[in-house]
Parts: sequence; structure tokens; C-alpha cells
Amino acid sequence: MFCNQCEQTANGTGCNTYGACGKDPDVQSLQEILLYGLKGMAAYAHHARRLGKTDEAVNAFIEDALFATVTNVNFDIPSLLEMVLDCGKHNLRVMELLDQGHVERYGQPAPKEVFMGTKAQPGILITGHDMLDLENLLKQVEGTDVLVYTHGEMLPAFMYPKLAAHPNLAGHFGGAWQLQKDEFEAFGGAILATTNCVLHPKPSYADRFFTLRVTAVPGAKRLTTDDFSEVIARAKALGALPARDHGKTVTGFHHSVILGAAPAILDAVGKGQISRFFVIGGCDGAKVGRNYYTDYAKNAPADSFILTLGCGKYRIMGHDYGTLLGLPRLLDMGQCNNAYGAIQVAAGLAKAVGCGVNDLPLTIVLSWFEQKAVVVLLSLLYLGVKNIAVGPTPPAFITPNVFKVLQDTYGLKLIGTDGKADVEAVFAK
Repeated sequence: MFCNQCEQTANGTGCNTYGACGKDPDVQSLQEILLYGLKGMAAYAHHARRLGKTDEAVNAFIEDALFATVTNVNFDIPSLLEMVLDCGKHNLRVMELLDQGHVERYGQPAPKEVFMGTKAQPGILITGHDMLDLENLLKQVEGTDVLVYTHGEMLPAFMYPKLAAHPNLAGHFGGAWQLQKDEFEAFGGAILATTNCVLHPKPSYADRFFTLRVTAVPGAKRLTTDDFSEVIARAKALGALPARDHGKTVTGFHHSVILGAAPAILDAVGKGQISRFFVIGGCDGAKVGRNYYTDYAKNAPADSFILTLGCGKYRIMGHDYGTLLGLPRLLDMGQCNNAYGAIQVAAGLAKAVGCGVNDLPLTIVLSWFEQKAVVVLLSLLYLGVKNIAVGPTPPAFITPNVFKVLQDTYGLKLIGTDGKADVEAVFAK
């Protein structure tokens, strides 16, 4: 950020003078939390708007909050904290709009088994988050031998029947965003990036790498319209991909699917057949220590369900968790914006049981890395959800005083260093 008081650029935890200019570092911290939250909410609102879903109250809040982050250096902390939580409130509305937009346009979600790998035909790999871009691409390759594969957070496209049924949507290739340099190189076909979480391409695949609109990186070809003819032509010129079978995975446990099974789930809870629900997911990253989430999930007991979402799912996929009540124990709910779905599941179960969300046998362990993870956390805090664990490390823009407020008020805590021990600690209470 830029400090209007001393006119110097922020370095991560405040201005260069660390408050010597008279600005409270905790005010600066809260303003930066708000700014990162607004960035994340704007990303979700962008997708919702492209699907025809907007809310004027959300737009007004974004304007007001941006004004607060860049102009008022004397903001009092309680008022600013209230605005930070309001950001979480409005983000709930944005995620609701985006969920509605997806369901109305692409059909009622359902679990779907997805082929992992490639087939011996020309191919395009689509990464990012934007389902409308995928829809437009599929329309343009229809009737050709060019197949389309999802990457990263595009995997949940398969839970929408109108997308999954398209004959050119062939499967999924790759994992989380930080692996893309190796995965994009190995893919061999054309690549289309729809949104953020994009790394600068290697020279080995830069000439077949395309980005869209506000997504742009050095070395790639940026497209400004929905005409994908250049991408398709490149895929055809590159020829058939090698046939690779990396197995199958299952996605599509939308909140409507899980809540549809709520009576059986609640009955099983009452009979002691389900010990706990774990929400393990969020944003992935390359930082050492993220194997914690892998260890945590693997050590969740066999009578528990694991709900996952975001690219953080790739830390815990690839392990056979078995089934419970005829359902996979690992339930992939979708993209990071489907955190709204996890909230709906928790609220629905709490209502059915007649208790508060914090009284449910529920543990939330989030990996966080960027703006959308910040605003999802703010939404959870706005709802009063307590005892959330985040990690691997707190962001530099949160001062110790601000983190202590969040700890004292919401029980917010950092993840530990031993996933197995932390799972055991949940049941030792």
C-alpha cells in the first residue's frame, strides 16, 4: 500500500517509517486486510457479473471500502474492524450470486467421475476459474477432433451436467497452480488461462500459451475477445497428444448434493457413526510445510468426512480414504468460491440438529495464500465461526495486535507442525 500520511510505499507490514509518521500500524494492518479482501471479492464478483449476476449493494460497499483503505489515515480500529467483517458479509452475497449463476446456466450439480490424463487427439488445456470461458471454448471446438482438458480449479466444471455432457470435454490434466510450469510443458498442446494463479511461462511452451482479458503474463499471447480460433488452430498444428491414463477422480459434491443426503447423515451422527466433519482446503502454494494438510487428512479417522475445495484439494487427493454411508469420505465441493457451499452445509446441519455452527462436530483447517483465501476467511469470521486453523504462516500484513484480536474473539489459530498430532488433539478434547 501507499501511506498518504508520509507519502512512502508500504513494505508489507506498514509504511517504511513503521508508524513514525503518526499512522497506527494496526490501522494500516486492518486497511490492508480490507484491501486484500476486496481484491478477492472483486475476483468472485467479476465471474458472477459475467454470468449476469450483480448486486448494487455489493458495488456500493466496494466503493466505500476502497475509499476507507486509501484516504483515511486516522480511522479508529473498532470501526475499521467492523468494515473488515462487512467485507466478509458482502462476499457471502457475491459467492451466493456466483453459485446461482453457475447452477442456473449449467444445471444442477452432481458427483462425476473424471478421467485424468490425455487421449491421442489434439488438445487444449484450460486453467483458471471461469466456467463461461470453458463454455465458449467448447462451443468453438464442437464438431472438431480437438479435445478440451481442465486444469487446477477448472476440475469442478464436470459437476455441471451441461458442461460435463459436451463430447469435447475429455478429462482433467494436472494439479495446483504452482505445478503448472512442469505440467504445462508436459501437456504438449495449447493452453488457455482464464484467470489469475498463472506463472510466467517457460520458453518451451510460451508459444502455445494464451491468456484472457485481465489475465496477462510476459511471453504469452493475450486474447481480448471470446474468439478462440487462434488457440484451436495452435492445438491442431501441434497434433495429437500422447495417450496417458492417470486414473480417475471424483468431483461434484456441491452443497445441494450433501444437504440432499442430510437425513441419512444426521441419523448417522445420532448413532455415533460419524465422529466429525473436517473442512480441509483453500489455496495451495509451494511453501515448505504444506505437506501438513496431506498428513492431517490421511490421519482423519475412518468414521469422519473430509470436505475439500479450492486448489488446496490437490494436497489431499491421490489417497484412498474409502467410503462412509455409501459416499466417498473425501468430498470435493468445487472451486475456492464453493466455500459458500461449505458454509451452507454447516448452516444446514446446524439448523437440522438445532444447534449453532460452533457446536457441530466440525473442524476447519484452511491453507491460505492469496486474496480470495483472505476474503473467504473474513466471511467465516463474519458468521461467527470459531476455532479456524490457518497456515502455514500468517500473512505479513497482520500485526501481532490485530492477530491477537482475532485469536481472542474468534479462536483463530495457526496450524501446527504435525498433522497427525493435531488430528489426535481434536478428539482428545
